[in-house]
Formats: sequence, structure tokens, C-alpha cells
Amino acid sequence: MFKPSRILFQVGQTTKKYATMLKDPSVKYKPFKGVKLTDRTWPNNSITKAPRWLSTDLRDGNQSLPDPMTIPEKKLFFHKLLDIGFKEIEVSFPSASQTDFDFTRYAVENAPEDVNIQVLTQSREHLVRRTVESVKGAKRATIHTYLATSDLFRDVVFNMSKEDAIAKAIETTKLVRSLTKDDPNMQDTIWSYEFSPECFSDTPTDFAVEICEAVKNAWEPTAENPIIFNLPATVEVASPNVYADQIEYFCKHITEREKVCVSVHPHNDRGCGVAASELGLMAGADRVEGCLFGSGERTGNVDLVTVALNMYTQGVSPELDFSNLDEIVDIVEKCNKIAVNPRAPYGGSLVVCAFSGSHQDAIKKGFTKSEQRQQKEWAIPYLPLDPKDIGRSYEAVIRVNSQSGKGGAAWIILKALGLDLPRHLQVEFSNIVQSTADSLGKELKSEEIVNLFNETFMSNENAVLKLQEYDIFRNKSNDEREINAVLTINDKSINVKGKGNGPISSFIDAITSRFGTYFEVLSYSEHNIGSGTEGKAATYIQLSYINSNGDKVSKWGVGVNSDVSEASIQAIISVVNSLIETREIII
Repeated sequence: MFKPSRILFQVGQTTKKYATMLKDPSVKYKPFKGVKLTDRTWPNNSITKAPRWLSTDLRDGNQSLPDPMTIPEKKLFFHKLLDIGFKEIEVSFPSASQTDFDFTRYAVENAPEDVNIQVLTQSREHLVRRTVESVKGAKRATIHTYLATSDLFRDVVFNMSKEDAIAKAIETTKLVRSLTKDDPNMQDTIWSYEFSPECFSDTPTDFAVEICEAVKNAWEPTAENPIIFNLPATVEVASPNVYADQIEYFCKHITEREKVCVSVHPHNDRGCGVAASELGLMAGADRVEGCLFGSGERTGNVDLVTVALNMYTQGVSPELDFSNLDEIVDIVEKCNKIAVNPRAPYGGSLVVCAFSGSHQDAIKKGFTKSEQRQQKEWAIPYLPLDPKDIGRSYEAVIRVNSQSGKGGAAWIILKALGLDLPRHLQVEFSNIVQSTADSLGKELKSEEIVNLFNETFMSNENAVLKLQEYDIFRNKSNDEREINAVLTINDKSINVKGKGNGPISSFIDAITSRFGTYFEVLSYSEHNIGSGTEGKAATYIQLSYINSNGDKVSKWGVGVNSDVSEASIQAIISVVNSLIETREIII
């Protein structure tokens, strides 16, 4: 008999025992042996169209919740599924409780005519009758029955032979048929039938075909209304390529394929539910069953959001609308009472966010290039999906903490203020942002970064030094410029004058004369913000000066105005204000 090895671990006065992982797991676990398929074709196939979708959030998803949905929550979720565009929704196990039965009646009475209401039942006569009763009067309804077909379940759980299983499946199918499409009083409903060989992934595939053939013959489907064979990875027992082989084998060996809808229902025990769905579609499946964000027993059902948006990013319309994904996340979290992981594909709150400096720089450059080229095709580093397509703003793409680089803060300033900062200013501001985030021990929000930029590089209404008015004259004799400006210091007006070869040098001369600090322009750049009569000029100026320690240092100032000369003057004033604040300049 196998005995796991153990180690002792001392916690205070308590000694705890912990089992350790096996050095040779093969003594306990055996690799799964899939179907032999030497002529597989699925690796060469691509997904080129949307499958039929079935949401089982209200049934399979709900049964897995520690705190199941209330009726109002189910109604909210149901209508959101309709908004998204689901045409097939498994709403309940109506024979399980009066609550499930009552909600099924609500779904029947409120579903649009093109939406198929699906219900699940065990293969017991009184449960089947109750289930059919729950969807009476529906425009479209699917009765879903299931029977465990794997050797493990037949032998251990049900003590049932293969022949017994086939007989039971036929018996249940004929009962459903007699109560639905063969009943003259039930002809107002378009009846569909779904049968699941439960634990298909662990069932000998030839037996799965055999039992489904028997069920198909009992139901007698048509090409217009095919029977649905759901082939679930009830427990994911192998890699997704093995599941794809099983699906392709089934599709090739089931007869009257045109009368059969092959549906996949992958669970996520190995973390491969999405891959299993995609490879299953490549292998011939027509339909995918799952839940939004992967709710479900154990590790969950396949995440339909991910499967659908994976198609979308390959240029294939999933025929489902996730334009307002944040609202969908809110409803799912409210109804399931389970948070969507922040790193969940597409839906997670952090998946379109970049904190890394190199990522931020690449994203910023990608947007710049895209705007310059005016390209329609989406091609942005690190972003396989345009956040706007799922209702998210570009402001959420780059978020800044102490690990972020120059591109992150610069991106936020560009998007918030329209200021495309010069590289050296990006570096200086990034250092300030990182230092601030580090000292606070948290991520800085966009508005905090904008406020920090304004306080550091731009003058505001609370500044000590302000520009009231100015005039610039040209000396015709030597082409020199002269400036007369009226400033206020703490609301007291002063006049300053200066000369130079342009507005910037003239105003620097005036400031030097007034405050005794000599400035030298190290860097200057400008660009337009907007266009036409609403356009403004943004100017960036880096001034050097000798500080109180006798060192040559520099500071940046930024100005924005409809007149480029005034924008430049405002940039200089912002530098002077910062020196007044640090008492480098005494007024």
C-alpha cells in the first residue's frame, strides 16, 4: 500500500506533519491514453466563424457557487446574457427545486422568440416530466439529459455495463420525445434535444460514438433541427490536443453528421479549457458551452469571454457583444459573489495596464507610430486588443508606480493635457514620479500625476510671480528685441525690461536684471495642441543657473498659451516660481 512520506514542521509549541510530493509520481498516477488517430486533420485547420454558443452560467455556473444566486440576481444575469447576444442559455435544473422551476418559467415567458431556453435533467422519469413541464409554452426549448459513460463512473459509481448504459440512454430519449415533439399538445414549441455522454474525455471514444448513435436513432433528428451531442471534458484528464483527437474521431465516425451538432463543454482542471475549446472547434465541433469568466465546479468551466475575444483578435466576429466589458464584470461579480481575477484575460482590471517602464515606452511609441501612419490595422506592442473595443479608455492602459519608466508618466500627461514631453523632461519627471510613488508606497493615479506635473513645471493661480501684460518691440537699427512686461509678486505690480534677439532672451534678460540670477537656455521645444482657432502652443524650456552652492544646475518650465511667445514667457516664469519657492531666488 502506498504511503506518502512526511516531514515535521515546528510552529511554536506545535509540531505539524505535511505530506510531500512524490519523487516518482508514476507509482500513483498513470498517463492518460487517448484515442488512436493517425489521420488527424485538426492541426491544419483554423477558426474562421463563430460557433453556436451556450451560456450555462445560470445552471452549471450557479450550482458551483458557495452562495447561489437569488431570483433577482438570476434575472439580472439572464437579461445581460440576452444583451450580449446569447441565443442558447441553459437556465436551470428545474426538477431540483421550486426556485429553479419558477425561474425557468420566468425565462420562458421573457425570452425573445429566437432564444432557446435549455434545461438539464437526470435520466429519471419523474424528473424528466417535471423538467418538460417547466418549459411548456416556450418558443424554443432544449431538453438536456446526461449519463456518465466513462469506465470509472459506470463501474464505481453506477455499477452499470455498457449495454445497460445504452439501454438507459435510449429509454430516456424516447421518454423526452414522447413528451415533446411527438405530443400533439406541445407543437407550439420548437423542441431540441441534447445528450451528454458525461465524462466523455475519460470515456473510450468508440463507446461514446456507439451510445450517441443509439440516442440519435431514438430521437430521429433532422438537418434543420439537429440533435446536440455535448462531449464534455467533465474532468480534464489530458492535454487539449488529446481532446481534439477525441472530437475529430467522434465527428468522423458518427453517422448522419449533418443531423448532429457537436458541442464541447471543457472544464479547466488542467488550466487548458480555452485551448481545449479552440482545438475542439478546429477538430470539427459546432458549439461551445461555458460560463462568463469561467465559473463552474472545481477550477471552472471554460471562459466564454476569452474564447470569444480570442476569435475577435484574429479578425473573426464571435457574434457576441462585449463592448461594455466592465459592466459585464460588475454584474458577474455581483451575481456570483466571486471577484474576477485582476489578471483574467480581457476582463481583468489590470490586463490592459502596463506598470513596467519598458512596456510603457513600447506602448507609447506604438500609439505615436499608429497615429502618424493613420493605420486602420491594430498593431500596438503588448496590446493584442484595442481597449476601446471593450469599453475601456486609453487612460487605463498605462499606470504608474515606483517601477515605472519615463514613458508611463509621459503617456498620462500626453493623454490628459496634450503635452508631448521632450525626452529629457520625460526622464526628469519620471524620477519625480518614481520618488513620490516610492515614498507613498503605492501606485499614483492619473489625476495625482497630472497634479504633480502642474505643481512642478507650470505656474498656476497660486504662484507668487505672475505675468500681467507685456509688449515686445523691435529695434530697427540692430534688429534687437526689447520687452516691457508687467509682473505681479504676491499681487504687487512691478515693471521689468530686457533686451535680446527674441522674446525668450529678452524676457530672461529682464528677469536677470530684476532678480540677479543669470539663466542660460539649455533646451527649448514647442508643438501645437489642437488646431484652428482653438489651437494652442505648448513650449518646453530648460534653463541652467548657478545655485547657492555654486553648482551649475537646471530646471524645466512648461507654458501653454494661444500665443507662442506668451507660452514661452509662462514657461520661464514657472522656473522662476520654483526657485522662489525653494528660496534660490529671494524676492
